[in-house]
Amino acid sequence: MKKTDNKKVEEFIRVDHAGERGAIKIYEGQLLALNTLIKDENLKKTVEEMKIHEKEHCDYFESEIKKRNIKPTKLLPLWDLLCVGLGFGSTILGKKAAMLCTASVEEVIDTHYMNQINQLKSDEKKLKEKIKKFRLDELHHKDIAYKKGATKKGPYSILDKIIKTGSKIAINISEKI
Repeated sequence: MKKTDNKKVEEFIRVDHAGERGAIKIYEGQLLALNTLIKDENLKKTVEEMKIHEKEHCDYFESEIKKRNIKPTKLLPLWDLLCVGLGFGSTILGKKAAMLCTASVEEVIDTHYMNQINQLKSDEKKLKEKIKKFRLDELHHKDIAYKKGATKKGPYSILDKIIKTGSKIAINISEKI
């Protein structure tokens, strides 16, 4: 049986925990805007439904962190703040920007999760299966976002690049510290 490098597994769990928690915080920021400044009950319902999946994902990685005695990223408080701000800010820019935020993050996560799936060996079968399931959930969120108005046309292309760059930077940092 081929074994996955333990350091790699720790990095995967640390960064996935941070990412799923970040997704929850993005949705919390969007809901804050939707409950205060922006009134769009349909968008609010969509965001609330996607947040439920992210909570399931985060709970799994939180459990793995505790079970395997892995230190979460030291930057969780910073990521929390930035993600709430991203969610809030994208939502006050309008529905297209709010949904693009989801689509852009999920496109980065798709590649991120596929890289992990390809590196996990048979000794981490359960973790690999969970990541495969979560990846499908994230792809579903991306599809919903595009159906609900996400676009990369015009100035939205800049927002897409900013969100994707920020997500990739957060992934690289969270794996290590």
